[in-house]
Amino acid sequence: MAGRKRKATDNQSANTNASTSSRPSRSTRSGRSNRPSAGKSDVSEIYRDMLAEADVRPTPASASDERPIKRKRPGQRRDEVAQNVKPPPEKPDREEVVNLEERRDEESADDLEFEDVALPAATIQTVYRDSDEEEEEEDNDEEIFEDVDFSAHALTAVPTQDTGQDLELDLSARTKSTPTKSIDRRKPINQVEKGRRIEIHKTHLLCLLAHVARRNRWCNDPQAQESLRPLLTEKMVRQLNPPSHLTQFGRANSLKEGLGLVNNMFKMKYQITERGMRRALWAETEAHLQDYSLPTDSEAVLEKSDFREAAKSLSGSRDVGAQLYCALLRSAGVEARLVCSLQPLSFGSAGPYMGTGRKGKQKPTLEEKYGQLFKPNDSPDVSTGSNGPLPPRRRLGHPNAAAFRLPETVAGPSRQEAPTPKKIRESPYPVYWVEILDEGHQKWQPTDPLVTESYWKPQKFEPPASDRENSMTYVVSFEEGGTAKDVTRRYTKAYNAKTRRMRVECVLGNGERWWRKALRAYSRGYQSDLDQIEANELAAIESREPMPRNIADFKDHPIYALERHLRRHEVLVPNAAPSGTVGAGSKAPLEKIYRCRDVRIARSREKWYRLGREVRPDEIPVKFITKPSKLHEDLFSDEVHEYGEGETNGTPIYTMDQTEIYKPPPVLNGKVPKNRYGNLDLYVPSMVPDGGVYIADDFGARAAFILGIDYAPALTGFQFTGRKGTAVLRGVVVAAEYEEAVTAVIDGIKDQEVEMERERKSRQALRLWRLFLMNLRIRERIWAGASPEDEAMNDPDETEIGADEPVDNEANELDGSDDMGAGGFEIDDDYAGGFMMD
Repeated sequence: MAGRKRKATDNQSANTNASTSSRPSRSTRSGRSNRPSAGKSDVSEIYRDMLAEADVRPTPASASDERPIKRKRPGQRRDEVAQNVKPPPEKPDREEVVNLEERRDEESADDLEFEDVALPAATIQTVYRDSDEEEEEEDNDEEIFEDVDFSAHALTAVPTQDTGQDLELDLSARTKSTPTKSIDRRKPINQVEKGRRIEIHKTHLLCLLAHVARRNRWCNDPQAQESLRPLLTEKMVRQLNPPSHLTQFGRANSLKEGLGLVNNMFKMKYQITERGMRRALWAETEAHLQDYSLPTDSEAVLEKSDFREAAKSLSGSRDVGAQLYCALLRSAGVEARLVCSLQPLSFGSAGPYMGTGRKGKQKPTLEEKYGQLFKPNDSPDVSTGSNGPLPPRRRLGHPNAAAFRLPETVAGPSRQEAPTPKKIRESPYPVYWVEILDEGHQKWQPTDPLVTESYWKPQKFEPPASDRENSMTYVVSFEEGGTAKDVTRRYTKAYNAKTRRMRVECVLGNGERWWRKALRAYSRGYQSDLDQIEANELAAIESREPMPRNIADFKDHPIYALERHLRRHEVLVPNAAPSGTVGAGSKAPLEKIYRCRDVRIARSREKWYRLGREVRPDEIPVKFITKPSKLHEDLFSDEVHEYGEGETNGTPIYTMDQTEIYKPPPVLNGKVPKNRYGNLDLYVPSMVPDGGVYIADDFGARAAFILGIDYAPALTGFQFTGRKGTAVLRGVVVAAEYEEAVTAVIDGIKDQEVEMERERKSRQALRLWRLFLMNLRIRERIWAGASPEDEAMNDPDETEIGADEPVDNEANELDGSDDMGAGGFEIDDDYAGGFMMD
């Protein structure tokens, strides 16, 4: 134990000497003036034991207070030169340090006299290893530890008594990991849900069209226009209606100047106090709809009377403001159209969803924070504690600022400040605006005095894709007579690349026809010259649309296509010339862009056969399609998923250029060719064989069988239930010379069927009459011996009838014999009431 203590003391002495040599100023204060006697004190012995238990070893002399490192640092010599006048010695390497320590140990062992240095009272730290493997890990890890200079605390060290308590440091507790933000990945919708959303999307479109048509009729209301007409001056009306003798430029310039005056006037006088139409969103769960309610500042104009009141007060939503602005221009004789960007529910899952509402308290605005700093009710004498914040006057810097008292002033009668109107936050892009006709150029030009405050600038009306309140998908304009027209292409920058993908034309095969049919209800029935000019203008805008820059925009594009977006049954024509290239990024390879007219649909031999065509011999397939994992087996689908005999690489497919019209074997000597099932494939009319005729009637097979001629049932298709398809047989194919005979027999069979149906109905009527007569006969036998009064008393139905009108009892008296009539009819053995009995 003594040897262990002496070794620890020698090591510590060496460390102290090294520190003394490196920092002469500090050693002068701590090493010489505070050097104790040669005898060992109790306090020094305790510290030595502590250092020995903590396994503290002497460290090489450090020239600075910086963290020591294992490797040589080039900047360390420069610091030593700046501190010492003499050039510092070269820093020894690790082997030299070890040899130096060994020599010092030998010298201290020979010399029994050594000096004790008072060490500072350090906090004891004890670390417990969880296992033996932890020791091996510490030895293997190359970590950099920091050496503590104990001599730096020599002046502040205060000797304390040993309390016998150890401070334990538990390093086994795991640090709290930084919480990762979970990403809400929305589950894609299935095909059934998408179909339901498409139907809702179409229904919502029809409702919105009816709503805008109604508001357009309100703009023609004479009372509303009479209330708005005084807002226009004679100069405004004169400039809005330029004379015809002016040039084309003069008329357009006059119209622009008039619109500028009217827009400024209407913007100053109209006040937006309500929220208008906004984008309709889906709810993620049903719980979001339980507590949903319309905003308190939503639009209150629901009837025409409310619209007239808004025309008088000039206040309401910005949608109503655009409608009143349209009525104002129409009252001045300007040909104006009411334009609306419809906001239907989307049919996809990629759009934004309805939120759960505002979470917690909203963050205060800058104005609210500034108002909280300077409140008029703050008292100047409010004293704060030492821990609380200082008052504003105390923070001025003068020590007597808090003692100064402000002179007391008597406050006068406070004025009631007018309540500030609540700010309505809406999309910075309008939903309603107005188009006016520039008669000089025969073009419709947009104008909006409330939101965009612009005119003749259609590019300012399209909102970005990130706008949750507004989405430009369908833009419909309504003229004064109620005619509607789709003008979406005038306001969108990428109609084919982006906007079209959110419309019904892209998701349905007959979507474009459905949309034209929906707008047909608001058409005038013919196309005027102005309509043709506008149609040519919109077509020119669509043709000038540039090529998409994003790869995702090429999908389902009506003009351009990428090879990666081709479906399984689509191929490019040989030697297709690319129109350009595009890349997914700066490092991604470039992909060629092709025209959609160079894309062909390829099908297998079976598919072409069902379309009435057959592949020419010696044709090379353009592609081989492998069998997918799971695919619905539809014989009339373009997807191919069956291997034929000898098809090991997949199903070969061919384009239409490699096929020709299928010609079935002809009908010879009245014999119709049949397949192995006894039928004749007749998917299209061109598959009728030469010399034969197709009779599309369900009685064709029966008529041909009655005549005893050869026929073949026509296989027209398959009906699928799940993955199983059943052949559909309708009509027959017979020889052409038997067509008239088969048709006559079919007519006779139909006449016979009609007669049989009439006889069946007659027998049914006779059965009902027989049942009715039998009931009357039973009734007569029951009431044969009773008086009419008793019968009327016991029969509630008869009592109710008698209360309304008198009943002739004498005419209704019936004899009880079987030979007399029952219910007024004569009955004999063979006939009952003139009808034959069964």
